[in-house]
Amino acid sequence: MSEQTPRASMSAEEIEAVHLDSPPKLNGQVTLRDYDPRWPLVFEREAARIRERLSQPEHRIEHVGSTSVPGLPAKPVIDMLLIVPDSSADASYVPALEALGFELVIREPDWYEHRVLRKYDLDPSAATANLHVLSAGCPEADRMLLFRDHLRKHSGDRTLYADTKRSLSQQKWEYVQNYADAKSEVVAGILERATAESATDAGA
Repeated sequence: MSEQTPRASMSAEEIEAVHLDSPPKLNGQVTLRDYDPRWPLVFEREAARIRERLSQPEHRIEHVGSTSVPGLPAKPVIDMLLIVPDSSADASYVPALEALGFELVIREPDWYEHRVLRKYDLDPSAATANLHVLSAGCPEADRMLLFRDHLRKHSGDRTLYADTKRSLSQQKWEYVQNYADAKSEVVAGILERATAESATDAGA
């Protein structure tokens, strides 16, 4: 897969274009909760169901996003990453996931062939799950995992990110994506430090 830069902030028109149905509007503040130790258990439950149902194609499932980092406040949404050989091949995995209650809600052919499936009424600790699907070797998948692993290890950047999230959550946003985009500068700085550390460790 060719290298692409991380996605720029999305306009309302772009947000609407990638959703298969009308995207839900927030028109208010983002609700954050303190870290809940039930979140990784919910992820493991859903991941086990996916592994059992999705015998093909070859795949890997990871817990990503703020609910995967102990100590971080987060929206009560479990972010999951499904890595498959070709995320554009919807028919190879979407039907199996639909049988588990996931619904395909986002298709982004121009951004790494990214897909998002969503499951509702998930758990008392987290109402929904967002299942991001990317292809093996995709730089964005690597960034998501690098960001998670760095925040798990580094309390300074974890605090920085938590403070940023809390501050931005007090503002009003039309879409949740607008809130996510507003974190981009801080996320880029953390990723820069994480990448430098990873390169140093690789060269040691």
